[in-house]
Amino acid sequence: MWTLVPTTFAGKMLSTFGQPLGSLWRSLVPLLCWLKTVLWLPGTQRSRRQQQQQQQQQQQPRKEPDETREEEKEDILLPTTPTSVNYHFTRQCNYKCGFCFHTAKTSFVLPLQEAKRGLLLLKEAGMEKINFSGGEPFIQDRGEYVGQLVQFCKQELRLPSVSIVSNGSLIRERWFRNYGEYLDILAISCDSFDEQVNVLIGRGQGKKNHVENLQKLRTWCRDYRVAFKINSVINRFNVDEDMNEQIAALSPVRWKVFQCLLIEGENTGEDALREAGRFVISDEEFEGFLERHKEVSCLVPESNQKMKDSYLILDEYMRFLNCQNGRKDPSKSILDVGVEEAIKFSGFDEKMFLKRGGKYVWSKADLKLDW
Repeated sequence: MWTLVPTTFAGKMLSTFGQPLGSLWRSLVPLLCWLKTVLWLPGTQRSRRQQQQQQQQQQQPRKEPDETREEEKEDILLPTTPTSVNYHFTRQCNYKCGFCFHTAKTSFVLPLQEAKRGLLLLKEAGMEKINFSGGEPFIQDRGEYVGQLVQFCKQELRLPSVSIVSNGSLIRERWFRNYGEYLDILAISCDSFDEQVNVLIGRGQGKKNHVENLQKLRTWCRDYRVAFKINSVINRFNVDEDMNEQIAALSPVRWKVFQCLLIEGENTGEDALREAGRFVISDEEFEGFLERHKEVSCLVPESNQKMKDSYLILDEYMRFLNCQNGRKDPSKSILDVGVEEAIKFSGFDEKMFLKRGGKYVWSKADLKLDW
């Protein structure tokens, strides 16, 4: 538009001054009005728009530099670090817990040196904590297999934390003498302090008493300086139990309380080895159990929502298991494609891992326990 102004202006000037003097003044008035419209008004409108924009910017809350940097970080897709890994190196077990979510669908166990190679790959990718689980970890070579892995992870890989989850029935004091110094935490599964309830759940072993064995293991952990932890799955048969007194007496560093979880192909569905539907409880019932034990300071609750995708799980082939769809879909093995590639298919929710307290003081050197 502005390229036409000089030409238009010249034409109006000629038209104006070409008139008789008497009518000249009458013609100048519209000319001046036209000039005001063309030259002054757009500038005024732009000025008003600029003022409005400045006012809007002033009204918006200022972002601190740290907030801006955090938003920029979120836009960058970073590879997942396997900070804490759960390695279920065997599916075999001597118990038959009705709600088990990692059942004996194979009998495969990696050769020891291959397992060590995979653990080294995980350490190089950023692993700080390894948890050995099953099945029952002490069923393989009477505990020597897991003992060798524990020693390797602590002595050679120098991991800050090495732990085991076990039902405790196959552990002997000899194992503590040989490998106790390399183990940070031993977690024993105990769902009830009523032996009849343990039998109903599937933790019964004839004349052996699960609760009595638990107390013996607590003593060995104290004697050999291993942090003692208890895992309990809250289900239909123990949801009304009061465990306050027994937990206080055993004094674990952590009492992990899980809500019974269904996993397609493991404890529910056509190809499952268990049918855990009768063990399931509602969210309200789980909250009721937590409320009854709210004074227990070491209690760490995990609902189904918190648990499902917040664990990095490796199976017996060292494949990450993705539980996002309610079943365990395996990645390729880290031994074949490496950790960075395999972990992309793990379905791991790192935010939920942190939210549920997945990272804690997990080295016995830092726990400062009164042995």
